[in-house]
Amino acid sequence: MAEDSPKRRKANFNEAETEVLIEQVLKHEQLLFAAGPGRASPGQKRKVWELIRHKVNPVAACPRDVEDLKKRWRDLKRRDRSKLCRLSQGCGPPGPAAAALGLLLAPEEMPPAAAPPA
Repeated sequence: MAEDSPKRRKANFNEAETEVLIEQVLKHEQLLFAAGPGRASPGQKRKVWELIRHKVNPVAACPRDVEDLKKRWRDLKRRDRSKLCRLSQGCGPPGPAAAALGLLLAPEEMPPAAAPPA
């Protein structure tokens, strides 16, 4: 068993991969994340994630699978929310930077002071 090499982790996502992932997920977010009676079936969502995978892999440092992409998307959303939260808890009203950080947040998820003007 000592002869088996330890499992190596994949390379970090590069900027191009992240940009393509964000672009594609936002393009298909209604299918992927809609709630209620008009939501997509798990099979439809799986096909959309496969389509996104086929768009990301040509610019990827190493082959990505759907689970890698979903995890990266969750991490991006979490980071965006935490940055926005830290910014909104700072001194004074949040400025344009807070609205720019809200790229990955739905309008109803943004704090009222940071919501971009309609």
